[in-house]
Amino acid sequence: MKRLAAGVWRRLRGPVQWRVLWLTRAKFMVGVTGVVRDDAGRVLLLRHRMWPEGRQWGLPSGYAVKGEEFTATVVREVREETGLDVAVGRLVHLKSGFRLRIEVAYEATLLGGELRIDPFEILEARWFAPDELPSGLQDLHRTLIHAHPTTD
Repeated sequence: MKRLAAGVWRRLRGPVQWRVLWLTRAKFMVGVTGVVRDDAGRVLLLRHRMWPEGRQWGLPSGYAVKGEEFTATVVREVREETGLDVAVGRLVHLKSGFRLRIEVAYEATLLGGELRIDPFEILEARWFAPDELPSGLQDLHRTLIHAHPTTD
C-alpha cells in the first residue's frame, strides 16, 4: 500500500501535489510581537481595546499579512499602534500557539517618532521598567520581557 501511495504521489507532480497538501493541511495565522525597549531599558506596553478585560496590557502585537516578513510586521504594527519607529533585533520566541496560530516575537529598539496611539485598537501606551510591570499583563509577554532583558 505504501508503494502504491508513493507511486501515485510521484506521478501527481508540482501543482497537483501542492493543491492536495493545501486541502489536507492546517492553515495558520501568524501572530507577531515586538519586545520594544528604549535607551533606558524600559519596555513599551499597550493597553489593548480588543483584549479581554483584566488582561489588556501587552506588548505591541499583530498578525502578519500574506507575504510579509515577520520583522516587517513588528515595524508596521508598532508604527500603526503607536506612531513610533523601531529597529528589529533577534528572534526571541517561536512556537505553535492557540489553535491554528503561530506565535513569533522579536526584540526591538526604539529609533524615534512621536507617541500617538491608534484609538481604535489602543487605549493607552506607556513605558515601564521591567521590575514595575502593570497587573493585567499577558503572561507570555511578562515572560518575554524578563527572559530577554536586553537587546544587545
